[in-house]
Amino acid sequence: MKNEVSIGLLGLGVVGSGVLKIIESHQEELVHQLGLPVKVDKVLVRDIEKARQVEVDESLLTTNSDDVLKNPNIDVVVEVMGGVEQAREYILEALHAKKHVITANKDLIALHGPELEKVASENGCDLFYEASVGGGIPLLRGLSDGLVSDRIQQVMGIVNGTTNYILTKMDKEGESYEDALQKAQELGFAEADPTADVEGLDAARKMVILARLSFLTNVELDDVDVEGISNVSLTDIEYGKKLNLTMKLIGFAKRTNGEIEVNVKPTFLSDTHPLASVNDEYNAVYVSGEAVGETMFYGPGAGSLPTATAVMSDVVKAIRNMLLGVNGKQFIQPKYEKKITPKSSRFSQFYLRMNVKDETGAFASISDLFNKRGISFERILQTPREKGFAEVIVVTHETSYENFTNALQELNDLHVVESIESNYRVEGNAK
Repeated sequence: MKNEVSIGLLGLGVVGSGVLKIIESHQEELVHQLGLPVKVDKVLVRDIEKARQVEVDESLLTTNSDDVLKNPNIDVVVEVMGGVEQAREYILEALHAKKHVITANKDLIALHGPELEKVASENGCDLFYEASVGGGIPLLRGLSDGLVSDRIQQVMGIVNGTTNYILTKMDKEGESYEDALQKAQELGFAEADPTADVEGLDAARKMVILARLSFLTNVELDDVDVEGISNVSLTDIEYGKKLNLTMKLIGFAKRTNGEIEVNVKPTFLSDTHPLASVNDEYNAVYVSGEAVGETMFYGPGAGSLPTATAVMSDVVKAIRNMLLGVNGKQFIQPKYEKKITPKSSRFSQFYLRMNVKDETGAFASISDLFNKRGISFERILQTPREKGFAEVIVVTHETSYENFTNALQELNDLHVVESIESNYRVEGNAK
């Protein structure tokens, strides 16, 4: 019987520092929960001399990965270094050495999760990654444990705090996209290169993980239709307010008749939708199950201690499994063959803004085009512009992506339409 559990940390940045703080400051609670102490044995860093956010005994630090991965005293390896290929190599080495692995690395899990889980299972090891989606929100465990007996039908949510902060500033304070992004960078919510966040790539990786877990299907990153927020304008946000709509970057995954669709897109939500009131850097995920109905997970999507809390929940679970002798039993093979929903079977309402010639019969021509495709309008706004043009905004009733896309192509050829300025998905019944 072990008298303590030793942890090896790969990385001591924002999240790694939080993990170290929790282990040191919550030791009494950990001993109470587990019946034995938990200690950090070694921490892999790039530079031992670097100034750190947390006080740490220098004897714990190493620049040699073997001091963690080949250390016989270490039971659990916590990977919080980021990146993909190096992290993958380290995790594979740890698993082959029969060490349990906890990671917060969404990029790695989105790209290589099934491979790593298979290796973990073959070696009788746990591989947990609660912190990879939703920061401090207990989302993955809620899906895999709390809703394990249900059939998840749809998962949609705000899974990127940076873009939610930017859109909140644009919506609530009228800031431009550029100004809101700069403020997010100054506050540390956005990286110096914000591409992964603002172009939807970060959210797409998280939706891959959520879709795999929810639908028991091996969803890959290439299956996700991705669009970011860099082209979202204040003009559309202001028109949205007039229509009682709020703009959010929404990750969306749905299963219908065995087919799945996964996308990340700027989306107008009805002001009555629960996700519409989620502001700033917070995350929230709305889950619809066949039996449970509708549930929502909400909380801080990032940050040192919130994310470290999720990491430590996995550490505690792995240790409990060690004490019970049931490690490596968590891996579940995909159950269903992957079938992607065609665009002809993906349905939504849509927001459309266009510049139109202000002449007799112009709107009738547009209406006729949509009517021929069976697309009706739920809301219409029209604002006069200079030089004989008007800005027309419509919100359609539900139609398929394919039907709406074809209508847009036909609009481009309509002589009364000067330009199509924007179009967005609408969720939550835009009445």
